[in-house]
Amino acid sequence: MDSRHLRIAIAVVALAGIGPIVTAQGDPDAAKIKNPVAPTPESIDAGRQIYLRNCASCHGRNGQGGPGNDLIPAAPSLVDETWDHGSTDGEIFSNIRDGVAPDFNMVPFKDKLKDDEIWSVVNYIRSMPKPK
Repeated sequence: MDSRHLRIAIAVVALAGIGPIVTAQGDPDAAKIKNPVAPTPESIDAGRQIYLRNCASCHGRNGQGGPGNDLIPAAPSLVDETWDHGSTDGEIFSNIRDGVAPDFNMVPFKDKLKDDEIWSVVNYIRSMPKPK
């Protein structure tokens, strides 16, 4: 498809009310950050405990997402293939530490959790069973 036909297709989709075509984009700088905490059983268990205290109320005990409410949108699944804000360890760490802007439906945890605790949560999320 040449660029003229692509522009026409995008315009038709937008005018039809189907919605904009958006590709998921993470943070290229955060994507470069490597996890300094090895995914040991101890780290994963620590991450599980932190996750259950701080994350499960929105993302579900098994990471399958939450329903949301009148004030906040549904929290996304952490065990599917769709990662709207980046899927690398560094991007996940950054999202937990800094929250998800611009609306901050996911608040930052940088004042509540230490960096190594956040990395353990990243390790735990990576260990969660994926649905079949």
